[in-house]
Amino acid sequence: MNYRTRSFLINAPLDFAVASGAYLLTFSIRLIGLPSSEFHITFILLAALILVANLWIFGVYKRLWDQTSGHGVLPIVRAVSAATIITLVLSLLQFPRPIPLSVVLVGSLLSLSGLVALRYRSRMFPSARRADPSNGAAQPPHTKVMIVGTGKLAQNMAYQLRHTAALQTYTIVGFIDDDQAKHGMYVEGAPVLGDRQAIPTIAQAHGIDLIILALKNAAGDDFRDILTYCENTSARLKVVPDVDTLLNPSATDYRLRDVNIDDLVGRTIVTRSDIVDMTPITCKLVLVTGAAGSIGSELSRQIAAYKPTHLVLLDSNESDLHDMHIDLRSRYPELPITPVLGDVTLHAEMRAVFEQFKPQIVFHCAAYKHVPMLERYPQKAIQANVLGTKNVAELASEYHAERFVLISTDKAIDPSSVMGASKRLCELIVYHLQSESQTRFGAVRFGNVLGSRGSVVPMFTRQIDAGGPVTITDPNMTRFFMTIPEAVNLVLHAACLTHGGELFVLNMGESVRIVKLAERMIRLRGLRPYTDIPIEFIGIRPGEKLHEALYMEHEEAEPTIHPQILHVKHWKSEFSDEFWTQVNCLIDTHDPETIRKQLEQLVRLQTPTQEDPQP
Repeated sequence: MNYRTRSFLINAPLDFAVASGAYLLTFSIRLIGLPSSEFHITFILLAALILVANLWIFGVYKRLWDQTSGHGVLPIVRAVSAATIITLVLSLLQFPRPIPLSVVLVGSLLSLSGLVALRYRSRMFPSARRADPSNGAAQPPHTKVMIVGTGKLAQNMAYQLRHTAALQTYTIVGFIDDDQAKHGMYVEGAPVLGDRQAIPTIAQAHGIDLIILALKNAAGDDFRDILTYCENTSARLKVVPDVDTLLNPSATDYRLRDVNIDDLVGRTIVTRSDIVDMTPITCKLVLVTGAAGSIGSELSRQIAAYKPTHLVLLDSNESDLHDMHIDLRSRYPELPITPVLGDVTLHAEMRAVFEQFKPQIVFHCAAYKHVPMLERYPQKAIQANVLGTKNVAELASEYHAERFVLISTDKAIDPSSVMGASKRLCELIVYHLQSESQTRFGAVRFGNVLGSRGSVVPMFTRQIDAGGPVTITDPNMTRFFMTIPEAVNLVLHAACLTHGGELFVLNMGESVRIVKLAERMIRLRGLRPYTDIPIEFIGIRPGEKLHEALYMEHEEAEPTIHPQILHVKHWKSEFSDEFWTQVNCLIDTHDPETIRKQLEQLVRLQTPTQEDPQP
């Protein structure tokens, strides 16, 4: 027996009783007494049958009423309206009329009210759905909830909390909304208590245990501001994912989630821009070096959406490359994907790759990136970053790749570390190659990437989980942050914007104080910084800067057609054989101190002084 038939057999008798009772009640009031004639009673029963038939015709018995929102009442209204018209016509065709027209009209209205009440009874009387405490079982304590927002996300969340049996221990105390016109109004039976500034006061007055943020597309500044008020309470925080998240094919968890680090640094996420023509990287043979790394793996995933004719994944990490290949193959079974276990520092291996695949687009992500480690092993930085970039970039030019994009870093700006200087030299290498190549070379700089290996946020998370201490180099240290998908999005757009020799950066807004980030992460766990979780300042490590920048003093940033991407006009040095001689000499050097001196000298010679002409 299907659901519609079972629903009809259960609900039709109730609907018939409701309709019959409504007509009988109206008739008795209208004529001051119950109908004494069988003729009247028969017609009333016929009207009730007509109404039940129309409920079937209009699909009322096909709906799951305990999971239907307010708009579900429309089929009932249509069914009652149609039944009323039929009953009126039948009454007018008979003489004498079996029942007065007023009885038909008022009886139909009463029937409508009864039918709606019957189907929405669980919402009208939510307490009826709660567990019966008389069974002697211990009842779990109620969690007092405050919801920030009054839109669809908030309403849906409130409905789930009120009408899901497993969530009956949650009690909605009220809502928060900045629109003062809504204050004092009710949403899903709970009042709108005040605006964001009132959150700490309301939470304390009502003993709020849980604050749920149900805000669709809240601006980063607004979200952080609301978080600031929430942090001044003892309540736990959760976030409701919006519909865009639920519809995202890459989304893996649709549940109520914790506030994550993307929320904390809170900037409007950069997404694909319709202004930029993405055809230069669409339907191409693409090579990604460092494809198993944080940036390279996300880059490979996003490139797959641009329908490459072939995607070549190159990395020297065998296990991670294998996992990446398996993941992409399962996501895009029709896409030709080839993993290549190779080392960018080995010219012969790279030549074999270019000879076999002849890539049209090259994204060069392979690099060593950890500042303290490369301070200890500068020769490794030169081999992986400088030699690796030189090998891949020269082969891209030789094999006539259409575009080559270098992944750079804000640490390349006025570099104070071996890592930063090596990446600055990589920028100069691809810039110099542009003068002698038909390949369009470009570089992309961005700040710290959230969630990447070795980044500060995972480290803070581990330290907080361990009970502290959270270690920070300096209380005044600041950094720019971006998400991995955001960084990759920038890279893809930059690849399409470059005409050759350009350097791009993301307009990342204000920098974030590391200590404030750590304090906020601790508070969002319901803990107190410096009391529950100690914070220790360990001093700036070798090569680190107190503050990072997005471009050098002599560089000038100008907007592009993409609203969040800047083009950096950088100083144009003279192209000479001497530059390549110095680079090759540096690559052949193995003494750490000599490497540092040569690297510093080479980068300084390629950087203008106050007296140098500007571009």
